[in-house]
Amino acid sequence: MDAGTLQDVWYWLLPLCAAAYLGGSISSAILVCRLFGYPDPRTQGSNNPGATNVLRIGGKPAAALTLAGDVLKGVIPVLAAHFLHMGPFIAALVGLFAFLGHLFPVFFQFQGGKGVATAFGMLFALHWLSGLVAGVTWLAVFALNRISSIASLSAFVVAPACIFVWLRPAFWPMLVLSVVMILRHRSNLQKLLRGEELGFRKKD
Repeated sequence: MDAGTLQDVWYWLLPLCAAAYLGGSISSAILVCRLFGYPDPRTQGSNNPGATNVLRIGGKPAAALTLAGDVLKGVIPVLAAHFLHMGPFIAALVGLFAFLGHLFPVFFQFQGGKGVATAFGMLFALHWLSGLVAGVTWLAVFALNRISSIASLSAFVVAPACIFVWLRPAFWPMLVLSVVMILRHRSNLQKLLRGEELGFRKKD
């Protein structure tokens, strides 16, 4: 990397990370619930402002809008980094800041969601094949147990391994993201051990 390129990276790094964090802080779930007149998702169901909880509260249309918004929060910053010819490490780091913004949104008293949709958006924009493998893992695990949290954790155990194999410079930001996601799901793991975790059971 020449001096000019390195200077460009440092010039764009802070604005990109700051913009990604602020964009991630826009809670799609809370805004969609306000739009539809539903209760604040932080006070209903699993108390998580994410698409899965919005699905429980308001149904498919509201959940679809929430999911789209959360995914785009991960996609756009990574694509912006690619557009500016940043390397995979910087692109992954910028995506990580979008994920952290979703978890700890400055606009909503730092009370955010679990970040799964935003993480998937970041992963697909970073390396579509890794995103595909993680997505298939999510679908397979969810089909077996109908519990979103287990499917999500399984997908993001697989994701860093895929990135390590196919896009190694982005490995450390992705590993940090996955570790934070596991820690963020600790209450789900505790509920699972107690047999209290909410799932989506097929109706007879």
